[in-house]
Amino acid sequence: MLSLELSDPGRTPVFMFLGAHCDDIEIGCGGTVRSLVRRYPSGCFIWVTFSSDEEREKETRDAAQRLLAGAAQASVFVERFEGSYFPMRFADIKGYFEGLKHFRPDLILTHYRADLHQDHRVVNELTWNTFRDHQILEYEIPKFDGDLGVPNVFVPLSRQDLDDKCRMLLECFPSQHARRWFTKETFEAVARIRGIECNAREGYAEAFYGRKLSLDI
Repeated sequence: MLSLELSDPGRTPVFMFLGAHCDDIEIGCGGTVRSLVRRYPSGCFIWVTFSSDEEREKETRDAAQRLLAGAAQASVFVERFEGSYFPMRFADIKGYFEGLKHFRPDLILTHYRADLHQDHRVVNELTWNTFRDHQILEYEIPKFDGDLGVPNVFVPLSRQDLDDKCRMLLECFPSQHARRWFTKETFEAVARIRGIECNAREGYAEAFYGRKLSLDI
């Protein structure tokens, strides 16, 4: 199996995580974030959550602190764009995206293009609109819409990684406990299915959609 290098030799790698709401990054790619921090501890990690309120901002900052622990450089931005209304705030969010260009990320993790939540789709669209020469992977989030697709990129997780992710979600996001789908069983089920699909060593994985990949061979 080939090993994918995510940065230019001699340059500090920059990783950017984009989420419409508090808990999106954590659900969609929390295990992958931890894996990247372990593999590239000297890297630069940029975390952007676009919609929050005071309660949920604290939750996502607590979660980000856990996931980014050990990173030499980490910046967490939690903004206040109104949730569920991203299409109506498109121009303002587009302006915010323009301000992210100077980070020059080597890898961006963002929402799935076919996600049926309108806020998620806006973040995806503006990711591709803003970053035209970057490696972008799109993560998935289980929900009532039933919009999970057929991913083609997988990051295997150990059983310990998955346990840590589930513990982080349940401990850091008490505001979401009333949601019937926000359970350890949900997160384990998705990870198990994706682990089967990629034949992960310990049986679990997070999955992504890689729409474009440029190989310098």
